[in-house]
Amino acid sequence: MNQLLAIAVGGSVGAVARFLVANGVYAWLGRAFPYGTLVVNVSGCFAMGFLTALMLQRFTAVVEYRAAILIGFLGAYTTFSTFALETVYLIDDGGLRKAALNIFLSTVLCLVAVWFGLILGRKIFANDAYRWLDDLPYIEMLLGILVFFLLAALAEFVFQRLNITVERRLITLVLLLGVLSLSLTLWIAFKLFDFQLEVQEILGILATTNLVGMMVVWLGTLFGNWLWQLNLLR
Repeated sequence: MNQLLAIAVGGSVGAVARFLVANGVYAWLGRAFPYGTLVVNVSGCFAMGFLTALMLQRFTAVVEYRAAILIGFLGAYTTFSTFALETVYLIDDGGLRKAALNIFLSTVLCLVAVWFGLILGRKIFANDAYRWLDDLPYIEMLLGILVFFLLAALAEFVFQRLNITVERRLITLVLLLGVLSLSLTLWIAFKLFDFQLEVQEILGILATTNLVGMMVVWLGTLFGNWLWQLNLLR
């Protein structure tokens, strides 16, 4: 009975949180694409991985707390049904590319988010897990990602201002993505030079940096387009 009450309380808070976050994202980016549901699901998956590591790997949290947070709050905060419905709506409206992109981003980014959440949680709450992460250049990486985010936003703004063709836009963004992914991969590799990495670990780092790069460039272009819509510097 206590677990059911805990799930009910956590679920009510999670549902309200999802409503506020999703609508906030839609107010910022618009409803041409399911941005709100995507942000909610990705952030919820990260929280699931991180909090699972917190509660199950390190601390002996009571069952009611785990039920309230992992089942109640995160179960109501994330939503697979809304993702499925919005994807079907995109298909009905003829947006097959948007539907495919939504499926791809939702699947890949959610898996990466929960994986990263688990790694980060184990890093913080377990002394003997993923020790190589101690040497990661967190501040430098964040600054580098911010720079590329701003470059992508500037590129989108210039695209709109000069009415650049789609082909040239695609080439520019692919080059920007390639430089970002390669920079992140080399940055991490140089920080790990004392370690003998396996092939699968190198491929994992490369795949992760590419996914991060895609997300950064995509969000940067959205931000640049938003600035253009505000009629700034025109």
